[in-house]
Amino acid sequence: MAVNAPNRDPWDTQGLRKARGAFFTPSTIASYIVDWAVETPQDKVLEPSTGDAEFLVHAVDRLIALGADSPTVHGSELHAWSAEEGRRRIAAAGGQADITVGDFFERPVEPIFDAVVGNPPYIRFQDFTGNQRVRARAAALRGGVALSGLASAWAAFTVASTLHLRPGGRLGFVLPAELLTANYAGAVRRFLFEQFTSIELVLFEERVFAEAETEAVLLLASGYQEGSATSAQVRQVRNATGLQTMPPAISWTPADPAQKWLGATIDAQVTAALLDAVSADQLQALSKWGDTKLGIVTGRNNYFAMSPATVAEVGLSARETLPLSPPGSSHLRGLELSTAALRELGKRGRRTRLFYPAEGLLSEAAITYLASGIADGVDQTYKSRARRLWWQVPLLPPADLFLTYMNADTVRLVTNTAKAYHLNSIHGVYLRPEHTKLGRELLPLGALNSFTMLSAELAGRAYGGGVLKMEPGEAARWLVPSPNALDQAREKLVAIQPQVGGKLRSGKLSEAVKMVDDALLVETMGIPRPTVRAVRQTRDELAGRREARGHAVQD
Repeated sequence: MAVNAPNRDPWDTQGLRKARGAFFTPSTIASYIVDWAVETPQDKVLEPSTGDAEFLVHAVDRLIALGADSPTVHGSELHAWSAEEGRRRIAAAGGQADITVGDFFERPVEPIFDAVVGNPPYIRFQDFTGNQRVRARAAALRGGVALSGLASAWAAFTVASTLHLRPGGRLGFVLPAELLTANYAGAVRRFLFEQFTSIELVLFEERVFAEAETEAVLLLASGYQEGSATSAQVRQVRNATGLQTMPPAISWTPADPAQKWLGATIDAQVTAALLDAVSADQLQALSKWGDTKLGIVTGRNNYFAMSPATVAEVGLSARETLPLSPPGSSHLRGLELSTAALRELGKRGRRTRLFYPAEGLLSEAAITYLASGIADGVDQTYKSRARRLWWQVPLLPPADLFLTYMNADTVRLVTNTAKAYHLNSIHGVYLRPEHTKLGRELLPLGALNSFTMLSAELAGRAYGGGVLKMEPGEAARWLVPSPNALDQAREKLVAIQPQVGGKLRSGKLSEAVKMVDDALLVETMGIPRPTVRAVRQTRDELAGRREARGHAVQD
């Protein structure tokens, strides 16, 4: 919803505006979209979530500049005060307003408009409930798009608004960057490529909406129902002011429009280098190495995961606990989790033992500990009640490698030489037999290259606080060095392994990455240094944007 800041309803608080997804659209953005979308003085223009008509005021200015006399512009708005203010502003601009007060999703579909423009409401799924969501999903379904229950309001607005275009019409929207990355937006991404012949995206390096907890992207789609797009033209500017001097567009072709569009945010040279490395079998998906699996779900970690001191205090025998990678992943910053490292973590009070007594062989200490669990209600947790023996958690074998799940910097692979079990705060990678030796020895080291780190930014997703989150399904697509590439680089990687380990222990990740880049990408794969630097810079930019988003949300 476009809201012009200077003359707001005095009773319309920031909380109320946020609840209905209303955020102020900078004038430079509204005028840029309108100037693109409105081509002739006869164009009929619709703003589906009008607010106080920021876009429609610019549409009137544009139509008059093209030669129209007192043009009529159209809109829908849920908030009556904003609609009335919009009518006043349109009249002051020299136009006539046809604004309907009510839910846009109840507006009859009229495919008569040349241009649909605006900033649809950004309402997160947890606040987008009841009949409003039902109507929104029904409206999207009319366009052939079945939205999941996780979809935010903008997704339905995008599909439903498109249905009001005549053939050849143009859609110009300000959308959250979730358009590029959210899983639930996959159906919308596919819909746009199928329904329009041309798609342009404008990305911003900085946040342009101070009140919204998300980045914005401009969607400019034209040629409705005249064919399907195969690529998108992408531009990136620093902020709204940058729209006045637009850089040249980069053409980007997605393998599958429904998949994440993060590839649209990286330079064409970098994209080509990444694809070339895959084509040459220098990089391949982690799934080719083996399977990535969730860790153990105990139902109560602070009961089942124990420190060695607690084990001794309770009096459990050695056979009643198993070695465990402690909850969390802060200890997985190096190349391996060794038996010695696990022992040291235990000495520092970390929970490195998993309570797992064998059925029928319970010691008196174990029986006493089980009684304490019952007293604390551990046996009544959802997971415990579902087990035949509430106190015997389902085990996975110790993984060959650990993969960090939530990451402040980048996804890490760590060799599990301690043969420890793992909880669901990290993932386990189970290598195929033919890759076990090489994978354990060198994959965590080889994965610390700029290509693989860039792929992590593309395959994973940004989480609260700017954290990079990697689910098993996303990890399966994560590009890591192929067995052939690692085997060819073995001698060089083994030579730098102690130094890289030291850099990681000192927190010098970037220095470690440069060493791996030189040994693997440059000296073994033969990738030119300028290309490697461009890939590294692109990865750093994506990570920086992710971290900046996290800080902005926290602030």
